[in-house]
Amino acid sequence: MNRPLMAAAAALALAALAGCANLIDKPQRPALFDMGPLPHLTTRVERPAPYFALVLPEIEASGALEGSAVLYRLGYTDDYQLRAYSQSRWSAPPPQLVRQRLRQQLGRERPVLNLDESATLVRDDSRPLYILRMELEEFAHVFDSPDRSRGVLRLRATLFRSTASGEQLLDQRSIAVQGNAPTPDASGGVRALTEATDAAAADIGQWLQQARAAAR
Repeated sequence: MNRPLMAAAAALALAALAGCANLIDKPQRPALFDMGPLPHLTTRVERPAPYFALVLPEIEASGALEGSAVLYRLGYTDDYQLRAYSQSRWSAPPPQLVRQRLRQQLGRERPVLNLDESATLVRDDSRPLYILRMELEEFAHVFDSPDRSRGVLRLRATLFRSTASGEQLLDQRSIAVQGNAPTPDASGGVRALTEATDAAAADIGQWLQQARAAAR
């Protein structure tokens, strides 16, 4: 091989090595997911009269749910091991995303406030103030088989009524809902967990009406 060809080959080899080095130096960024836009209402929502304001504090959680990983379980091999997708992340920790979604959904039927906003309200019997405290216990993409999976959400909800003497316990409920995953990957799991969160909002909304009626 003559010298010009050898020089060209060496240049190509160096370019290939530089390209490999760039790939090593610049790892792929994880995909970020949120819950997307709210589903459109098919019918107009009528707020009950007199309406009641609902205070929704930050949702509590522990362990892996405090991070931003998109979690999954392989139920058909080891249902006790919680795993995380390596190239997918939530845009915020799940408790924050779930609370934001629940506030948007529940706010269609009643005023929903942050905890610090409730301090400025005047308490009276015609428009009572309720506090909904929640703990997120499960929020994962569960595989029943390699090609069949669902999003599972479990939380514990406790409803209080705010009184002059403090918070009065009204009711407590465990919410367990799920959504179907359209694809067996992180994107499918996110969609399934969003569907499960919307189902939880509908369940909580009905429960709030029942608990309020029973407390009268």
